[in-house]
Amino acid sequence: MTLPEVIPFINVRWDDILFLILAAIMIGSALLVVTLRDIIRCGLAMMVCFGALAGIYVIAGAPLVAATQVLVYIGAISVLVLFAIMLTQTKAAPARLVFQTQAVPAAIAAVLLAGIIAVSVAATDWHALSQRVESATGAVAQVLFQQYVLPFEIVSVLLLAAVIGGVFLAKHEQGDVS
Repeated sequence: MTLPEVIPFINVRWDDILFLILAAIMIGSALLVVTLRDIIRCGLAMMVCFGALAGIYVIAGAPLVAATQVLVYIGAISVLVLFAIMLTQTKAAPARLVFQTQAVPAAIAAVLLAGIIAVSVAATDWHALSQRVESATGAVAQVLFQQYVLPFEIVSVLLLAAVIGGVFLAKHEQGDVS
């Protein structure tokens, strides 16, 4: 038995509802990233934002980009940032984060960026875009998994070395000079 494409009582497509839910989660967690005072919680909200974006990529028909989003941003970058914060943060850290003191310039930049995005969305021919994205995704997958496998693995080893270096620096005694 297959599900109908449209929700029966409100006559809206299922993928549109799922997109709205994921977009709301992404916007909500992005707001939490810039408004929370605890930097660890900011990092966790950033991971939720990246996960919702990966879900939107799946809905848009780009599962390779979604998998890359999960592997690289959630699996590597976010975890690296959280480890670095947890290992290097001291008790004498400032109570207010630096970016929370720049609310007015950030609001102005956000309004300008929203205007640019709105103009770009209005000027895009969405019917021709889906075919280009489908063919480009296949090309990216072939290039990534045939030509750039070794550099991708080298970057993962570099991230591991950065985590090990962060652990070493965090555990390093302050009195030791070596």
